[in-house]
Amino acid sequence: MKTLQNPLAALLCCAVSATSSPGYAQSSAPNSPEASSRAEYKSTQLQGDQRILHALNRFTFGPRPGDLDAVRSMGLDKWFDQQLHPASIDQTDLNGRLAKFPAMQWATAQLLYYLPSNAVIRQATNGKVNIPADPVMRAIYENQIARIKARKENKALSGQAAQPQDTMAANSAMAANAENSNDMNAAESAAAAPQFSSADIDNILALAPQQRVQRLAGMDPELFESFIKSLRPIQRQALNANLSPGQMQTIGALENPERLVAEELIATRLTRDIYSNAQLQEVMTDFWLNHFNVYLRKNEQMPYLLVSYERDTVRPHALGKFEDLLESVAHSPAMLVYLDNAQSIGPDSKAAQRAEMAKARGLDPQKKKVREGLNENYARELMELHTVGVNGGYTQADVVQAARILTGWTIDRPLNDAEFTFNPNRHEPGSKKVMNQKFKESGEKEGRDLLHMLAMRPATAQFICSKLAVRFVSDDPPKTLVDRMAKTYLSSDGDISAVLKTLFRSPEFWSTSTYRAKVKTPLEFVVSAARASKATIENLRPIENNLRQMGMPTYGAIPPTGYKWTATDWVSTGALVDRMNFALNLAASRLPGIAVSWSPSADTSTESAVSAIATAPSPEAEEARLESLVLPGGASDSTRTAALQQFAAQSTQNAITSVPTAMRSNRAPNNALEREDQALAGLLIGSPEFQRR
Repeated sequence: MKTLQNPLAALLCCAVSATSSPGYAQSSAPNSPEASSRAEYKSTQLQGDQRILHALNRFTFGPRPGDLDAVRSMGLDKWFDQQLHPASIDQTDLNGRLAKFPAMQWATAQLLYYLPSNAVIRQATNGKVNIPADPVMRAIYENQIARIKARKENKALSGQAAQPQDTMAANSAMAANAENSNDMNAAESAAAAPQFSSADIDNILALAPQQRVQRLAGMDPELFESFIKSLRPIQRQALNANLSPGQMQTIGALENPERLVAEELIATRLTRDIYSNAQLQEVMTDFWLNHFNVYLRKNEQMPYLLVSYERDTVRPHALGKFEDLLESVAHSPAMLVYLDNAQSIGPDSKAAQRAEMAKARGLDPQKKKVREGLNENYARELMELHTVGVNGGYTQADVVQAARILTGWTIDRPLNDAEFTFNPNRHEPGSKKVMNQKFKESGEKEGRDLLHMLAMRPATAQFICSKLAVRFVSDDPPKTLVDRMAKTYLSSDGDISAVLKTLFRSPEFWSTSTYRAKVKTPLEFVVSAARASKATIENLRPIENNLRQMGMPTYGAIPPTGYKWTATDWVSTGALVDRMNFALNLAASRLPGIAVSWSPSADTSTESAVSAIATAPSPEAEEARLESLVLPGGASDSTRTAALQQFAAQSTQNAITSVPTAMRSNRAPNNALEREDQALAGLLIGSPEFQRR
């Protein structure tokens, strides 16, 4: 079946944008006047399995097959309390998967040394950084030096070809000449580049893993580049076969260490989202990473800074005190760089005075960039986006004073270890006043006092709790709920777990009107699909590529506002088509490195298979089986009808009407009946019910 050519798929896709109905939740009418009040309460509250599924859809990235039974057996309250204490949860499987990314456990200084950024490589090119003596490390640096030099040469050639002319005719002639010149250069480069025969490649691929890596590290940069570009996809798989995580990392570093860091950063986060058993911690980590957004491509250093930002700054505090999280973020190099506070300098500080004196003497006007003055970016977003909110009662004067308080909060040696440091020479002297509170001159302590004041403001409690209610309850949460959560926030000194308990115990959260009422963001959709399908994932790049296609690349929000949690930002015809395409491709195992099997485990002996022929499941039974896996809460009649029609259409196309499921595990993954199951499962994943939380 070609993606979305069937109108039923498009119909299911577009139905996501329809207003949700509380009719999914069943209620009973009161049996007597005496029971009317209790019956009325029950009629507006989720009950039984719907209650469990609602919690799984809101406090996790989506249920996996078997999660409903597990929570039912444990008890919902006990499960939620366990989720609030992630250290008590077994993460053996997750830790095994994360071991594939050893660099993600390194400190920033280690990352910058062993997997150098382009900025570090430029310093090595200029002799400001020593190239390591270790042969493999030397190869990593030399490969990147060669890449940067080649890029500069190509840019210079392109710049010469793009010289402006006085007339349009001259421009056209220049463009033609440049194109011919570029073609000639490309042809000359291709002719000059070393060529690898199939036998040469096979000989290298046949080497034992360690010898294979050493052979690649021993190539000169031009030879290595040519070898990598010569590989076909199947040869690339053979290159990586049987390599340890460290050896895989070495090959990635030989190619492009900066890209490797960014890819492993994203892969680590998606791995946690999909496979972690501490799902509430992952959901809250995602929430805070969005609340304290940092853009991955701010500069060449940012991927390196984000490794520690997610691992050390946000995750440990995701379920703790907001003030601890706020202070951790304020001290993080990632935030200091992203919102430019690292370069902020007090107008009357010693550093500013020295810069002015040097400027007056005419010293160093060209060799050294004069430091900029006070930067208000972080101070403004600290109040507008991180704490009190845009209507939180601050003024522009407060922004300026907060920026003065935070001068000196910077980074020591940004190209080497990129660690936080307080530089008193850059700090603005004197007392300051923010939101009518005076801050005496006390160096770094001024900033800590400012953060404490902002964290404990009632406006901050309202702002944070409102965002949490939007994330977990509805796009327009009841004010009564937000007020109750804010009261808990203030009485518990900003304890996020206590606030979530209040939300969990609130009647507003369990209202039937909230059931499947929130549209999943692209991240929630793709991760929940991977979890529901129990996909075997060896390559996370297709997941990230689809997130980019859907408009939500990981760490990809450019403005500090981050991504939105409301449906209006994610529901459009094009966006829903992208979701349905992803669902169908995932279900059919068409994403490279990702496999899904829809066949049930069964006795595959010949006797059992022959016996099963007489009891082959009907399309309705097969739909019910797949629906129980993908949509344990059940599908609507319209979704079920559309899915069955697609199943029938696929059966007709394959000229097969019934083969027992017990036989399917013996067939190739792309056989006719497996394709029928794939199409059916894909439509269920793309259904309105699945796309809602």
